[in-house]
Amino acid sequence: MSNRNILMTIRGISPEELMYLEHATKTFTEEQVKHFVFIYHSKRKNAQDILLFTLLGFLGFAGIQRFILNQVAMGIIYFLTVGFCFIGTIVDLINHKSMTDEYNQRMARESAMMVMGGF
Repeated sequence: MSNRNILMTIRGISPEELMYLEHATKTFTEEQVKHFVFIYHSKRKNAQDILLFTLLGFLGFAGIQRFILNQVAMGIIYFLTVGFCFIGTIVDLINHKSMTDEYNQRMARESAMMVMGGF
């Protein structure tokens, strides 16, 4: 099985994400790619889930999306300010995809380092 086929087993992967992961794992053996997918899949977030959590901000639960994306300080600020009076929540609705992509890229780098380091 090729590395690309292994990476395509990740549920909901976008073409852009697939390209990024192919680049991140291009020097990996098939076994390392399998290990990478196992680690990365457990850390990866889905953009649609982040969108749903952001929408909860309009029901008084502002900032959940920031907590899920490991942005704890911003999550607390959003919670205390009701999503910056909903303006921050609206901005996050618009940017939910790029926020998720940025988080997933960070998790891909972290997962790759774990595979290369043998953790």
